[in-house]
Amino acid sequence: MAMINTGDILETIQMIEEEHLDIRTITMGISLRDLASDDVQVLSDKIYDKVTRRAEKLVKTGEQIERELGIPIIHKRISVTPIAMIGATTNATSYVPIAQALDRAAETTGVNFVGGFSALVQKGFAKGDEILIQSIPEALATTNCVCSSVNVASTKAGINLDAIGLMGRVIKQTAEITKDNGSMGCAKLVVFANAVDDNPFMAGAFHGIGEPETVINVGVSGPGVVQAAIKRAGDCPINEVAEIIKKTAFKITRMGQLVGTLASERLGVPFGIVDLSLAPTPAIGDSVARILEEVGLETCGGCGTTAILAMLNDAVKKGGVMASSSVGGLSGAFIPVSEDEGMIAAVQQGALCMEKLEAMTAVCSVGIDMVAVPGDTTAEVISGLIADEIAIGVVNNKTTAVRVIPAVGKQVGEIVEFGGLLGSAPIMPISTKSPAKFIHRGGRIPAPIHSLKN
Repeated sequence: MAMINTGDILETIQMIEEEHLDIRTITMGISLRDLASDDVQVLSDKIYDKVTRRAEKLVKTGEQIERELGIPIIHKRISVTPIAMIGATTNATSYVPIAQALDRAAETTGVNFVGGFSALVQKGFAKGDEILIQSIPEALATTNCVCSSVNVASTKAGINLDAIGLMGRVIKQTAEITKDNGSMGCAKLVVFANAVDDNPFMAGAFHGIGEPETVINVGVSGPGVVQAAIKRAGDCPINEVAEIIKKTAFKITRMGQLVGTLASERLGVPFGIVDLSLAPTPAIGDSVARILEEVGLETCGGCGTTAILAMLNDAVKKGGVMASSSVGGLSGAFIPVSEDEGMIAAVQQGALCMEKLEAMTAVCSVGIDMVAVPGDTTAEVISGLIADEIAIGVVNNKTTAVRVIPAVGKQVGEIVEFGGLLGSAPIMPISTKSPAKFIHRGGRIPAPIHSLKN
């Protein structure tokens, strides 16, 4: 704590009050690797007991820090060891009871979300993986706070096309089984390439194998702060804009470091990382798209969008690394359509299409995120969208992901409402030309040649 004090964050008061700066989440990672039982109900009870015991004071501690520093901490969350690994100790054919135990633990502790109903299948399926994946639709339909993720590829392993084909069908099933609330289950499900072990953001958070027994990770956000800083700078060269973003990211990261350090000390668990991701909300003035437009675009999605987003992402990372030796997670800029009012406006104007969004994901933090497509989109088309996005991550050695909602009963131009931070999504057109033959080939796309370097 010696290098960090409340003086480091005094100048952020205006950012908090006028520019939507917040700590998006304090996420406690909890290892479940010491738990095992051949009976899934017994295992579920053990998981509930451990999670509620470890996270008993998480929400209260977050609220105390919020009051003391005057910094909004929007969510308190939990991530756990990928459940496919833990469930494999049972003889169960469904892990829905485990998801329901995690949901009860979320209710007991008062957290907003629990992540880790997850499987890592980039190179193939181990015992428990397919059971977990087949359990996802019912698990997400019967819980409120549980989030699910599946890592289907990595730069080292290549792309598991069998898993991508399966996930297309699972997403369709999840949409159908949760159709009464806008196919909401799909908003809690993400498919990854190169998933990271210390991501505090949902729906992709899980507690990685190399992580401590328990850890605190912090996710900070502030698109409105960055936009305001660029606006104040006026008409200046793009390298000066990058420097402004870098300095702003530095200040935001210091605040996250302070909050994470305090939470770590008070909870008696190690501090992991600050994830400095510009994660937007549906609120006006809290948009990544509007940052891009402030730099000089008529509308997000026009020519120049990818170049500005690349500069933004790089400057955010550089500023964060200067501010803390514990920057991790994804750290950069998120472009979730439903959660960003500027992105929504760009889609509605016809300026932002699926293909341009895909190009943008080559240079941002994650990928095709919170995108709604027509409910009659086939499982194979969804799998093809996933495959394209995952290939970008594998070839460029970065994390990419797909969180897509085939909104049952909805067509292009309509809106699906999720509420809260998840916002509302305009239904975007997607090519209906079938990739079914490709998806049904299955197998594994080999790793790119540069992955063989030491």
